[in-house]
Amino acid sequence: MSDTKYDLAVLGAGPGGYVAAIRAAQLGMKTVVVERDRLGGICLNWGCIPTKALLRSAEMLNHFRKAEEFGLAAKEVSFDFPKVIKRSREASDRLVRGVEYLFRKNKIDRVTGTGRIVGKGKLEVQTEKGTELVQAEHIIVATGARPRAIPGIEFDGKKILSSKEAMLLQEPPRSMVIIGAGAIGVEFAYFYNAFGTEVTLVEMMPHILPLEDKEAANTVARAFKKAGIAIHTNTKVTGVKKDRKGVEVGIQSGDKTDTLAADVALVAIGVQANVEGIGLEEVRIATEKGFIKVDEFYRTSAEGFYAIGDVVGPPLLAHVASHEGIICVEAIAGKNPHPLDYESVPSCTYCQPQVASLGLTEEQAKERGLEVQIGKFPFRANGKALALGEVDGFVKLIFDKRYGELLGAHIVGAEATEMLAELGVARTLETTPDEIFHTIHAHPTMSEAVMEAALDAYKRSIHI
Repeated sequence: MSDTKYDLAVLGAGPGGYVAAIRAAQLGMKTVVVERDRLGGICLNWGCIPTKALLRSAEMLNHFRKAEEFGLAAKEVSFDFPKVIKRSREASDRLVRGVEYLFRKNKIDRVTGTGRIVGKGKLEVQTEKGTELVQAEHIIVATGARPRAIPGIEFDGKKILSSKEAMLLQEPPRSMVIIGAGAIGVEFAYFYNAFGTEVTLVEMMPHILPLEDKEAANTVARAFKKAGIAIHTNTKVTGVKKDRKGVEVGIQSGDKTDTLAADVALVAIGVQANVEGIGLEEVRIATEKGFIKVDEFYRTSAEGFYAIGDVVGPPLLAHVASHEGIICVEAIAGKNPHPLDYESVPSCTYCQPQVASLGLTEEQAKERGLEVQIGKFPFRANGKALALGEVDGFVKLIFDKRYGELLGAHIVGAEATEMLAELGVARTLETTPDEIFHTIHAHPTMSEAVMEAALDAYKRSIHI
């Protein structure tokens, strides 16, 4: 391997690294990827894909429980929890094999082992057979991130869980305290609640899903409370104690303190970048607040080195990492790509009701001093939603009053994550409200609510 000089070496094969490698190969670069684990990173192996498979099982179970509403009988519905977990692992395995095929198709070399920067254009890789040297003109660091622990409360994989252990349990615990009510915490709350676990969500911010529109988050909170999930907001965790029975989670809200007892605690407070032990200091790659510092084309402070994905900081999303990888590689190849517009990045949470958004929230727009027009359409007035029995939620669109620019889009409800793409295209094309409501939306569809929300912003909605 030391005799081969590559155009590009990628350290890490998650959704940033493997996509960057494929795009580089398409552009004619001789490319190698260094990865110590399976291809696909956290997303394919321990995040996006297997968790959505788990959530689908939860959705199906809840559908069966509501069968009588549809004139159907599905009594004494049971489940095989190990099979639920097994199915999620099979979904992951299938996609990993797909990435392996794409590597072969695009003639991308792979070195399995732990890589470390040892100098300009050089990676040292510890493999099962020993040490190999990988040399490349350009090196992209795509080492991702890992679950962040609360200081003094370390993961043990049994009573204090990270998201990885939470998707491998062979039976649902009787009770669970989830610390952190962002997307990961909320999704696991929905999943385990469906399988009978007594779930308590603890969030230090004023509402769950703190990065989302407040109205959308409150809609989810109401649905969760109806399902029996306990929610503590404006609440911080003061400590976690383990005992023979399980855990005791100390909480504080204002001057009031309390203790929550449960079988297990899931810590879902975010992630930290994998920047340690990869040789950043060898070539003086700068970091800031625990993440690698990069410019708009993902160049680091060291010539010939780049970084993409979670290792460079928020938004910590797989689709962001992939787009960063493509932009980075195309810039290396001299293709003059457009920098990524981070305010147009879609965000999705896959509990039920789902939450999907892009752009500014209503609060953010007003904080910027923007004069806005807001349109909102509830799914309870949408024919397809009524037919499906999925009437919780709404579409909310935020337009700049002066120019009609779509500043933000927020959807909460069934299939919200699928509906968002229309508004992503609209924002990219600088579509006006007039163009949205003059675009014929098929009837009956959930997406008619998008058209109606645009109409509502200008007091022209037909169906409310």
